[in-house]
Amino acid sequence: MKNILSLTQAVLLIGCMLLPCSCDDFLTKEPPGVASGAALETDQGVESLLVGAYAALRGEGRFGGAMGTDWTYGSGASDDCYKGTESGDQTNFNDVERYTVLPTNAYMAERWRDCYNGVARSNKVLEFLKVAQKGSSPFTEERAKQVEAEAKFLRAWFHFQANKIFKTIPYIKTLEELGGVKPEDVPNKDAGWDEIENDLQFAIDNLPEDKFPGQPGRAIKYSAMAVKAHAHMYQNELDQAKVLLDQIIQSNKYKLVANYFDNFDERTENNEESIFEIQCSASPVNKTSMLLAGPVMHQSGGGAALGWGFYQPSQTLVDAYQVEDNGLPILDITKRKTIKNDMGIESTEEFTPTDQLVDLRLDWTVSRRGVDFLGWGICEGRSWVRAQENGGPYMTKKFMHFSESQASQNGSGFDNNRNFRMYRYSHVLLWRAECAVEEGDLTKARELVNQIRNRVKTSNPVMGLCKTTKFSGGNIEVEWDKPAANYKTEPYPDNHSAFSSKENAREAVRMEIRLEFATEGQRFFDLRRWGNDIEVLNDYIKRDGTFRIFMHGAKYTDKNRYWPIPQAQLDIQPALTQNPDYL
Repeated sequence: MKNILSLTQAVLLIGCMLLPCSCDDFLTKEPPGVASGAALETDQGVESLLVGAYAALRGEGRFGGAMGTDWTYGSGASDDCYKGTESGDQTNFNDVERYTVLPTNAYMAERWRDCYNGVARSNKVLEFLKVAQKGSSPFTEERAKQVEAEAKFLRAWFHFQANKIFKTIPYIKTLEELGGVKPEDVPNKDAGWDEIENDLQFAIDNLPEDKFPGQPGRAIKYSAMAVKAHAHMYQNELDQAKVLLDQIIQSNKYKLVANYFDNFDERTENNEESIFEIQCSASPVNKTSMLLAGPVMHQSGGGAALGWGFYQPSQTLVDAYQVEDNGLPILDITKRKTIKNDMGIESTEEFTPTDQLVDLRLDWTVSRRGVDFLGWGICEGRSWVRAQENGGPYMTKKFMHFSESQASQNGSGFDNNRNFRMYRYSHVLLWRAECAVEEGDLTKARELVNQIRNRVKTSNPVMGLCKTTKFSGGNIEVEWDKPAANYKTEPYPDNHSAFSSKENAREAVRMEIRLEFATEGQRFFDLRRWGNDIEVLNDYIKRDGTFRIFMHGAKYTDKNRYWPIPQAQLDIQPALTQNPDYL
């Protein structure tokens, strides 16, 4: 992993790189290729195993695993994005979108495998740490505590990734911690929150406050605080989340970066806003990408045409970025207009994009016709999209690298080197705003939201006003010194009606969360924890029916808030019980 490996560790890791385990052996067997014995019973051996645990953060599955980015479950199952591409491509994804997943869906097994592969790696670190401390090459006491804390942080995170999808999970610890109970005999009695919180608290108590020199990818105290605060938010324990969020804010370790898209630009990684990010690289000898750039990229058109055409933003999401004349969002969805789009219009046909006022985050999040795509060229609309009739006219932007960074990629750049900012300071501010709303401090909530909106107001917009309205292979006229669209974002003024009541403020904060983190794998889980998922998602199915013909007749119910435990796992672990909604 970029910025984690030392040369010695890299050499050792060749012998202990952990490949994903099959469903029937990840709990008890050493993964294929693991070095054993004396090679790992040293401080350097344990450090290598720890790097292997960090490497599992991305997961191995591009679709069903979706670790880290959570694009399949957090966004594809929400009103953020469609699966995209063609209807017959990745049909397991169709079931996720239509809320018709069965226990035999391969995506379920893939997610389970990736989560518990990470758990297994974390536990191996803890087991070999104990052995190494009794051997001839132990850690210092301080570093031993840190290694244990890093491993427990990762173990908690992997279980957290499991309980986002599966309503109840087995919390797998080391054999010693389980007290003689075999891992395969651990039941899935609950969501594992107590164990997650305990592991994260150990990490908080024992990790350093400052980043490891030259290794920003390692978890530190504030990384663990952010994850634990997130866990409390998921449980609606806002009073407990508030304490942790305030500690992060009051540490003065973090601040919002000047430009919104610096949180996604591969040239501005590990910046002052980043609390924990998954490190990625792309080179012939060390390729650890997020496995997402290629699948979600345009399939045709421009120098960036190397992808599969998945993950297409919804019209509902695009419409959320429109603003009133005062630069504020339209919170009432019934009062939003449908932003003009080129659905069904050939690239060679006339189309003039909307001049409607929009939040500039729209064109850093969504690729649409007539707007530059990260330096790869002006998007020409339908000719760039694999199957517009199925997935609509848009593509995502946050996972593809800039054209200027192509030389830093391995080969085509299908698997690129862009990190994923899992937790950043903007998460902390907006979660704290949620807490402020529920405790009735609406002024504080508005001030926190305005920190985000003021950053957007002064951020760099996408540049390049395209004057060409139909594309036929000729020159494209662009005024590069002008913004690509009509952008306006303003903070909420004092006494604005959006913060005149808890109900109004709640909607304003939730809208800001949507605009700030769209397509980042968060939306579905936010709707679920807010309790408005049934209302929002069924309204979405109805509204976006023009693009989502395959969704006609679909319905989202209580049952669909979680997914079924994979049948293959139930077959080999009798201690597990299926989610009652799928019996």
